Amino acid sequence: MSKKKIILSGMRPTGELHLGHLVGALDNWVKMQSEYNCFFMIADWHALMSEYRQPEKIKEFSLSIVADWLSCGINPEKSTVFIQSDVIEHLQLNMIFSCFTPLGWLERNPTYKEQMKEIKDKDLKTHAFLGYPVLQAADILLYKANAVPVGKDQLPHLELTREIARRFNSFYKPVFPEPEAILTESSKLLGLDNRKMSKSYNNYIALSDSPDVIKKKVESMFTDPKRVKVSDPGHPLKCNVYKYYRHFKPDIADKLEKDCKNAAIGCVEDKNRLAEILVEYLSDIRKERKRLLKDKKYLLEVLEKGAERASSVAKDTITEAKKAMKLI
Repeated sequence: MSKKKIILSGMRPTGELHLGHLVGALDNWVKMQSEYNCFFMIADWHALMSEYRQPEKIKEFSLSIVADWLSCGINPEKSTVFIQSDVIEHLQLNMIFSCFTPLGWLERNPTYKEQMKEIKDKDLKTHAFLGYPVLQAADILLYKANAVPVGKDQLPHLELTREIARRFNSFYKPVFPEPEAILTESSKLLGLDNRKMSKSYNNYIALSDSPDVIKKKVESMFTDPKRVKVSDPGHPLKCNVYKYYRHFKPDIADKLEKDCKNAAIGCVEDKNRLAEILVEYLSDIRKERKRLLKDKKYLLEVLEKGAERASSVAKDTITEAKKAMKLI
């Protein structure tokens, strides 16, 4: 194995990947490949926790996500790309950790409380959903990850993983590292309706959207509510469209800000130009994604090889953990 520090990260195959995933995660992952020994996981067990009534889409979305990852620059020769359920040791370590993780730790999880309040169309009052941070800890510690790329809102999850590692090490023998956070700047892009960009809200631009779909979605974007007429001066710093310019076309953002404040450009023209920018920005990704999805044999080979590499590490970790517990 490489002497580089190890990181693990993943995504749930519950829908299309969108601009928020690209800006908030994938761009960072691509950069990390040269610095770390990366494990990138399709978290299908985590997806099943919320999609257990309609699990048939998980496999389809899993292949779609791999195509998205590769088209955005994830290199399967540099990184280990695999599906979580293809490595049985994830569930084995999850079982071990579940035996000594106090319920109070899980019930205090802020994300659990938040999702129980927000998600009303699914019954999440299940054993698996309450315990998903334990599986998440198993995912990370199975590869003895030294670090995990997270946003500030995910720090409580990582701290729970560290607590579980400490508890195991104190009960038995020091086996697991306490992974550090690699704080990544979460996506500042809001959804089309000015809320958090989310698959649940259907307010996103997908990496796979066609030019026509992108244009229609951009037309619907929330702009400056105080600007009623074209002749009214705008407030670009409060405008969602302007924030997209700042990220995807920063070289013209300053001029756009000035023109908007001086009413030299209207919101419709502003959005039309943004649509063209996004279509061009996603063009290469969309073409490569389309090519990859036509070669599903290759995608399956990437996942098979990734699972083999991940399993090799995972088996060693489980053996070490069981020996520490004197189970073998």
